[in-house]
Amino acid sequence: MGIQETKKEVIEEAAIVSASAPVVTPIAADLAGRKDEVGGGRVMRRNTRRGPSREGRPKPEYDQKIINIRRVTRVAAGGKRFNFSVALILGNKKGSVGVGLGKGADTALAIDKAVRSAKKHLITLRLTKTGSIPHVVETKYSSARVFIQPSPGRGIVAGSAIRSVLELAGIKDVTAKLFSPTKNKLNIARVAIKALSTLPRIK
Repeated sequence: MGIQETKKEVIEEAAIVSASAPVVTPIAADLAGRKDEVGGGRVMRRNTRRGPSREGRPKPEYDQKIINIRRVTRVAAGGKRFNFSVALILGNKKGSVGVGLGKGADTALAIDKAVRSAKKHLITLRLTKTGSIPHVVETKYSSARVFIQPSPGRGIVAGSAIRSVLELAGIKDVTAKLFSPTKNKLNIARVAIKALSTLPRIK
């Protein structure tokens, strides 16, 4: 009986050891072999799960530049209501340019409204072969007055919002002079648009 009990204990111990031993699969054996090949370092596996390739975002038709953004307040029965007002210039640098104003509860909504407003008031100019304007223009809007003339070989010589209007319109080699007691960029941009609208346009 003592021998049988001893054999039974040996068999049970062997079963416990075999159950606790790790199972070596063919993949694990292959990785172990690769580990030995690279000198015992860490095996780097390639990521085979690749998602669909991201397509590049299409380039927008119009470029835009925000010239003024401010928070406005109105008093209602329940208290003060805050909105945002955004003024921007929109253009494709190929002769089309416009100015828009939008208001909304947040900046993103205000910018979308300003873009739609600018697209409604786009003007398309008929530029010269060099991308300049054909003749001198001078006009007035509110308290702002602007003088724009062609200047071959000088590039864009202008400041404030007038420069942004000329750049987004794609106009080159012009000199602009602003006479305005105010620094309201929206009025300055509008006077530039009004001056350019007197030039020959593409309808």
